[in-house]
Amino acid sequence: MAFAEHGGGVIAALSAALALILPVDCAGCGTPDSSLCETCAEILAAPRPRRHVLASGLVVHAAFDFADRPARALRALKEEGRTGLVRPFSMALAAVAAVGFPDATEVAFIPIPTSAAAFRRRGHRVVEAILGRSSLPALAVLRRVRSTRDQRELGRAERAQNVAGSLRATRRLDGRRVVIVDDVVTTGATVGEAARALREVGAQVMGVACVAHTRRTGFVRDTDMNPG
Repeated sequence: MAFAEHGGGVIAALSAALALILPVDCAGCGTPDSSLCETCAEILAAPRPRRHVLASGLVVHAAFDFADRPARALRALKEEGRTGLVRPFSMALAAVAAVGFPDATEVAFIPIPTSAAAFRRRGHRVVEAILGRSSLPALAVLRRVRSTRDQRELGRAERAQNVAGSLRATRRLDGRRVVIVDDVVTTGATVGEAARALREVGAQVMGVACVAHTRRTGFVRDTDMNPG
């Protein structure tokens, strides 16, 4: 509860200041003259962590479903350059990590690297920025070793084939406990490829922490992690 109250107050204050300088519509619902309205700020400040298990057995912990206001706000960050939203999403990531990985100080959080094409299109690195503001212990050791197609237009099997062999770790991580971090998990193809690359260098992959997930057939179990 304290997390939600503190986060909501910070977000509301930032939104009001930005609206005075450059009036915009709310990223989550389109309300005019507010970069993030009070209702959307409260929703983003109160994530409901859920635990999902991929068919591969990889466990994904998500702060939100990729739907409604959180989805629209995340799209605004990724595709419209609304970088002020990094702050609330970083707090949501920290919250889901606290629930899913309570011994977070003993693991390294490894971001999925932004592709060169996505960086050229957006001008910023979404996953790296969110993780960087979260205060979680980050370790950027994954690199893209070949180009891939845009995943948005591909089916589940095509996504897996598209990213196969596209990531590589830059150093040995023998016995190191790691958590993969992404913004949105859809079919799990990208985080599955990241897990392969990390295990190849000896890492012990504990699971995935993400801002949001989409409900796809790649998930075999889905559990609400929010106490009460």
